[in-house]
Amino acid sequence: MSTTSPEAVKKLLENMQTDLRSLSMECKKKFPPVKEAAESGIVKIKTIAARNTDILAALKENSSEVVQPFLMGCGTKEPKITQLCLAAIQRLMSHEVVSEAAAGNIINMLWQLMENGLEELKLLQTVLVLLTTNTVVHDEVLSKAIVLCFRLHFTKDNITNNTAAATVRQVVTVVFERMVAEDERFKGIVEQPPPVQGNTNRRSVSTLRPSAKDAYMLFQDLCQLVNADAPYWLVGMTEMTRTFGLELLESVLNDFPGVFLQHQEFSFLLKERVCPLVIKLFSPNIKFRQGSASAACPAPVEKPYFPICMRLLRVVSVLIKHFYSLLVTECEIFLSLLVKFLDGEKPQWLRAVAVESVHRLCVQPHLLRSFCQSYDMKQHSTKVFRDIVNALGSFIQSLFIIPNAGNAAAINAPAGGSGAGPQGSVQGGPGVGGSSGNLTTQAAFEYRGTWIPLLPVSVQGSAKATYLEMLDKVEPPSIPEGYAMSVAFSALLDLVRGITTMIERELSAEDQSAAEFREAHPDQEWEPPTGAHLVWEEMVSACWCGLLAALSLLLDASTDETATENILKAELTMASLCGRLGLVTPRDAFITAICKASLPPHYALTVLTTNASSISSKAYSIQGQNVQIISPSSESHQQVVAVGQPLSAQPQGTVVLTAKNIQCMRTLLNLAHCHGAVLGSSWQLVLATLQHLVWILGLKPAVGGALKPGRAVEGPSTVLTTAVMTDLPVISNILSRLFESSQYLDDVSLHHLINALCSLSLEAMEMAYGNNKEPSLFAVAKLLETGLVNMDRIEILWRPLTGHLLEVCQHPNARMREWGAEALTSLIKAGLAYKHDPPLSQNQRLQLLLLNPLKELSNVLHADIRQKQLESVLQILQSQGDGLGPGWPLVLGVIGAIRNDQGESLIRTAFQCLQLVVTDFLPTMPCTCLQIVVEVAGSFGLQNQELNISLTSIGLLWNISDYFFQRGEVITQELEREEEALQKQAQERGETLNRPFHPAPPFDCLWLCLYAKLGELCVDPRPAVRKSAGQTLFSTIAAHGTLLQQPTWHIVVWKVLFHLLDCVRTSSTTADKEKIESGGGNILIHHSRDTAEKQWAETWVLTLAGVARIFNTRRYLLQQLGDFFEAWEILLNHIQSAALSKNNEVSLAALKSFQEILQIVTPAKDSDRPGDALAAMGVPAVLIDPLSASGPGRPLVRSDSLVERLTRYNGAEMQAPPPGEESALEDSALWWSAWNTWYKTGTESTRPPTGPTEKLSFIPSQPYLTALIQIFPALYQHIKANFSMEDLKKLGVILHGAVSVPISSDASPFILPSYTEAVLTSLQEAVLTALDVLQKAICVGPESLQVMYPAIFEQLLRFVEFSCKPPTYGRVETKHVANAKYNQAEWVALNYVPFAERSLEVVVDLYHKTACHKAVINEKVLQNIIKTLRMPLGLKYSCPSESTWKLAVSSLLKALSIGLPVARQHASSGKFDTMWPELANAFEDFLFTKSTPPDNLSIQEFQKNEAIDVEVVQLISTEILPFANFIPKDFVGQIMAMLNRGSIHSQSPSFTEAEIDVRMREEFSKVCFETLLQFSFSNKVSTPQEGYISRMALSVLLKRSQDVLRRYVEDERLSGRCPLPRQQVTEIIFVLKAISTLMDSLKKTQPENVDGNTWAQVIALYPTLVECITCSSSEVSSALKEALGPFKDFMQPPISRVQNGES
Repeated sequence: MSTTSPEAVKKLLENMQTDLRSLSMECKKKFPPVKEAAESGIVKIKTIAARNTDILAALKENSSEVVQPFLMGCGTKEPKITQLCLAAIQRLMSHEVVSEAAAGNIINMLWQLMENGLEELKLLQTVLVLLTTNTVVHDEVLSKAIVLCFRLHFTKDNITNNTAAATVRQVVTVVFERMVAEDERFKGIVEQPPPVQGNTNRRSVSTLRPSAKDAYMLFQDLCQLVNADAPYWLVGMTEMTRTFGLELLESVLNDFPGVFLQHQEFSFLLKERVCPLVIKLFSPNIKFRQGSASAACPAPVEKPYFPICMRLLRVVSVLIKHFYSLLVTECEIFLSLLVKFLDGEKPQWLRAVAVESVHRLCVQPHLLRSFCQSYDMKQHSTKVFRDIVNALGSFIQSLFIIPNAGNAAAINAPAGGSGAGPQGSVQGGPGVGGSSGNLTTQAAFEYRGTWIPLLPVSVQGSAKATYLEMLDKVEPPSIPEGYAMSVAFSALLDLVRGITTMIERELSAEDQSAAEFREAHPDQEWEPPTGAHLVWEEMVSACWCGLLAALSLLLDASTDETATENILKAELTMASLCGRLGLVTPRDAFITAICKASLPPHYALTVLTTNASSISSKAYSIQGQNVQIISPSSESHQQVVAVGQPLSAQPQGTVVLTAKNIQCMRTLLNLAHCHGAVLGSSWQLVLATLQHLVWILGLKPAVGGALKPGRAVEGPSTVLTTAVMTDLPVISNILSRLFESSQYLDDVSLHHLINALCSLSLEAMEMAYGNNKEPSLFAVAKLLETGLVNMDRIEILWRPLTGHLLEVCQHPNARMREWGAEALTSLIKAGLAYKHDPPLSQNQRLQLLLLNPLKELSNVLHADIRQKQLESVLQILQSQGDGLGPGWPLVLGVIGAIRNDQGESLIRTAFQCLQLVVTDFLPTMPCTCLQIVVEVAGSFGLQNQELNISLTSIGLLWNISDYFFQRGEVITQELEREEEALQKQAQERGETLNRPFHPAPPFDCLWLCLYAKLGELCVDPRPAVRKSAGQTLFSTIAAHGTLLQQPTWHIVVWKVLFHLLDCVRTSSTTADKEKIESGGGNILIHHSRDTAEKQWAETWVLTLAGVARIFNTRRYLLQQLGDFFEAWEILLNHIQSAALSKNNEVSLAALKSFQEILQIVTPAKDSDRPGDALAAMGVPAVLIDPLSASGPGRPLVRSDSLVERLTRYNGAEMQAPPPGEESALEDSALWWSAWNTWYKTGTESTRPPTGPTEKLSFIPSQPYLTALIQIFPALYQHIKANFSMEDLKKLGVILHGAVSVPISSDASPFILPSYTEAVLTSLQEAVLTALDVLQKAICVGPESLQVMYPAIFEQLLRFVEFSCKPPTYGRVETKHVANAKYNQAEWVALNYVPFAERSLEVVVDLYHKTACHKAVINEKVLQNIIKTLRMPLGLKYSCPSESTWKLAVSSLLKALSIGLPVARQHASSGKFDTMWPELANAFEDFLFTKSTPPDNLSIQEFQKNEAIDVEVVQLISTEILPFANFIPKDFVGQIMAMLNRGSIHSQSPSFTEAEIDVRMREEFSKVCFETLLQFSFSNKVSTPQEGYISRMALSVLLKRSQDVLRRYVEDERLSGRCPLPRQQVTEIIFVLKAISTLMDSLKKTQPENVDGNTWAQVIALYPTLVECITCSSSEVSSALKEALGPFKDFMQPPISRVQNGES
């Protein structure tokens, strides 16, 4: 119910009347005046009530009178009355019916009561009611009321005392509330305040309104009182305490800040009064040093250090909080004081309240910002904000360092201890067991033996003080252990939280406005307001050092997980903030701190040391205090959760991880994960630390780079508690997520991350160099992870990423390289597989970028890396092979980058890739890469690690060539397009287009590359490769050569084929002759291939055959090239050098090739057909053209399609030459060139060695010589037109040489017939055939050719001589075949007899045909024949073969039967003169041979031989003697002498008795004798000479008979009984027979033909014959009988001799 309602008024009136009545009753007896006054008061009230409608107003007007009776009542000083009166007065007041005057009276009355010490509580109550219910009391009245309260406060009564204090407080508040209300009322009215005249008159308050004035006066006096000065306004104060005064000041300042801020007068008071006062009062505390005597401080009378100081601090807090803007300078002083109070030298309680005050500031970030702006950012100003933070830091440090006050030694201890690096020299005193309390669960900090509990002091973000609120304590309270620390800790955390939250919020707002601005103005640049940034940066710069120092220390000392978490969170938020503001040093410092805390103590980690040293080596000096970054203590007051290996190159041993380390690690992960974008260069720190932790925990990289718990490989293995074991997967997971989140980083941050990982990896590499410790793969694994999650923008990080990984791949440590390669190849594969936008097929640059590192890997020498590289190529081919496009050259480059030093497995892997390419991808790759494929395949052929691969790669080349063949048109088109483009570019640049095999068209170049590669392989050191390559090369040229354009053939011939021949020739001639031991393992090498030389021989054979084959089959095409003749010459030259090589295989094959290019079908056995050589090489039979019916030089057209192709590719129709015109090889120059080659080859190969036989180098084989000679007839057909005598002589030399060559003994059994067979060797046949061809040609040729006959005869006759005198071959010793034991002689001469005999037959035949030719006559051929035959005839039985002399005789007879008539015919010309003596000698040598017949000659044989002799004599008698007149006389004489000698038998002494009559050659003698006689008595004597010769011969004969007979008779007589020797008997018998023959002849002859002299001699024999009758031999007797018989014809009577002309 309101006081103004009628009911209330009514009630008031009633109550008042009641009160007055009571009063009159009470005072009736003792105080009559009062009673009267009371009663008149009743009347008065009633009157007022009756008269006035507004009773309350009326009451107020008359209030003085109404109140009067009560005042009087109070004056009685009677307690009962006084109480009643005061109650009544209060009732009036509460109804606001007291006027100003009445109020004054009331106050005066109360004052009196107070002075009398009555009803003190009631007084206070009354004052309070009076002042609170209305505003009538002002000025002096008010001040009196206030003084009254103050005085009551200082009574002795405790209750009164306290009540008064409360009242005072309320009253003071009321005064100010009135002023506030007053201001409200006048708010709208603008007054022109008069100017303030400085501080001339401190009471100049005329400008203030009434309530304001009261407030002003009150506040001013409060200041005076606290300062112990007399008050101006509160007159009557008797005493006052500072504590109370300060409390009042604080409450006013705190509750009514607006008053001071809005009114200059009040502001002035603040500045002029309050601040100086506070400063003055602080002085004892400032000067105070703990432990010094208190007397040293001139203090006020009281000595309430604690109460005053604490209240002062509260005032300061308020001043700073509310009036900071007014009192900038003063606040600076206050803050500096605050900082000083934290000093270690100050009393504990002072430091506690100071730290509470600081905490109050710390929860007000905006205030802190103002400090920063006002002080720290101004020049020449104290860095207040920085000092506060540093002071907190120092404070915390000092708590650890000075555990007990007054210990001077402890103060200086840290100076050395908190050094710069992580190895501080002070290593905590008591150590692990230093304090027994360290195992309690209470949260605490422990550092170097100092244990400080952590008390719950305030809720986060509010500064709830404990000691600042102890207003009732007079003595300094005892501060519990750990309280100050706990407050300071909260303060720090609140400070960090406040600042960071504030700045973050403002940053976010700025970002938002920036985004809005960009949306609105996309074209303009957003420019942030700079001022704010500067402040933020300054704040951070000012506080970070101190914060870091304190937080690091606390972190190290913390034993409580929550506390640790808070500290880490603070460091984390600071780091992140610094990062956002771009303050690198502080950011790095905070991160370093977290990193250090994550690692075991004293863990040498360079990246932290270097970074930290820049920070921690500075000790920040704050007004003489040292703030040092204390190095972590090594005490383990933590639960150990893991033991592992240090990664750094420390001495081996283990390091310990505590739960706190793991906690820090999680913070670090959190930092990196959430604030990665601001880390920048500190990624390095973070990652380095993580790497070490990961290492210690034994996490190892798994596929894709994620780290999984794995076991350490060496050293005492990692030990993990179960607690950390369960954590590991989480940590590993966070680690992976950390790098996955890199996809949200911007490009710059991402680069920072990559750079950090790279440098980390470089360190790991450095570390892994020297030792074989397992390297840390953290960085590599994470590079991989980062790359994989950032595939969408891989371009920006590809180069640094792969560049570094390539370095890793070259590292000597295998595990390191392995991961480098794993990472690199995974990235490349992922990059190629990723769905890029635009796709790779349209972004060639990116594709090449991705593939490039794969190529770079080829430069790495380590096999394991190459293996990895090739495996990934294989995978790329399998998965992305179709889309490689422009990447093919790179990929092929990788496959082809093989070297021989790489080992088989690598080459095998690379080769798999190549096989895949050739089988699957040739059609998908650009045609320009085909050439690379060829080169790569070639390089696999050339590698020498794995023979099978070389061979297979040659197969691949064949497949590639097939591919070219099938897709020829497509490839041609594409290559030509490409060529045009290149041509254009080259022209633009003004260069010439340079590519191999220019100017052949591009498709042909492709073929040429293929051929060139195969050519290289044909000279590989390994025989199998050469063989395979050779076959393939010639097969491809044969099969696909038709595709080449004609000019390209020129290149094929000169650059490919001849080049190849040159190389092969060089290699073969220089090849090693050492025997090769059986090839690896158990492969046996055939003796024909057991030296390098023999193996090269095979290659040479193949190559030469192949080239010759091509020349043969493609001749029509090659001849159209301009320089066919030069090519032909060179080819012949090669054939010649091969034919002359000292290797049978090569030389023979060379001749086969020679035959082939001359298109000779060898007359040899089937197996020697040239086609077979190719068939053996695996060329399909279709391609072999063994000069079939299509005529020489005409290729077999395989099918129509081929013809079509030919016409298509070569433009013009290329037809085979028309049938009429024989092959263009008719060109005689070519043939003569061939003849020269043949001649040189023949001369060289058949020329016998000149040196001594030991050095015998090489003797050509029979098959070789045969082949050589067999070439001649065909060759001759083409050169016969110009074949000259000179050439014939050359030929002769060669034929003779060839036949003279001996056979090596090991070959002789195969070549030689057994001795008894008279068979020619094929060589001899060939020689004779050659001569036969010649003579036939001469025969049908022109006259001029016939001059060659004699030369042919001469040649043949030389061969005939071989029958008796085998040819020698240099000085080679040969054994005759008959007596050669095959195993003794190295060389065996052939059996030349059959050859000589055949030659002889040829001679006779030829002579038969040519005897009458002029040349034959002129050149004395017959004479030569006779001369040659004379040898075998003379040797007769001594001939090597019996048949020889027999053939010689028969040939002689035949030749003479033809030749003698010719000779007679030409007798006059004298051309035969020299022949006759030869002939005579021949007859003589034969008929009277010096050789004896062999002992075993049978009688029948002897008779046959005698018949031959008889035949000769008959020839003489029929062909020679009858024509004696045409024959030289000497010759006839010789013949006669011969016959004479034959007719007298001189027996050989060796005959046995039984054979005597046979062996006497009686028949022969007889014929001789008869012939002799026949011609002796010839009646046809044409000249006297002839008769003379006959007579002479006869007389010689007779004389000899006479001698023999006489000798016989004598011997017979002498021998007596003994029989004479057999031969003498035989001789006599023969003589006797001869005599009888002579007698017969004389009987038959015309008597006139017989010379008288002869008769005389015949008759003279008679007596001698008679004497022989006495002989004893019956044989002689019978012969004698026959001899004596004919004498009867002479027994006639003598007639008278009548001489002519006489009687």
